[in-house]
Amino acid sequence: MTTTLSSKGQLTLPASARKRLGLRAGSRLEVIVTDDGRIELVPVGGSVRDLKSVLPKPKKPLTLAEIERAIGAGALRSVR
Repeated sequence: MTTTLSSKGQLTLPASARKRLGLRAGSRLEVIVTDDGRIELVPVGGSVRDLKSVLPKPKKPLTLAEIERAIGAGALRSVR
């Protein structure tokens, strides 16, 4: 997918990308510029349910205890 930057610095996301991410007029996106010069657009807000169509179905359902352990491990990594 490609898009063109306008003279006002605006760009249009292709319809297929908007549909896949569930974006519509008024959706907010965070712009991240990576160290290697790439630009990432990350949807802001919404709920976890909005991600259902974006993420693949897990191969094995997780228990609540497994989810809580994964969240705790991620939190510990972010503190270090």
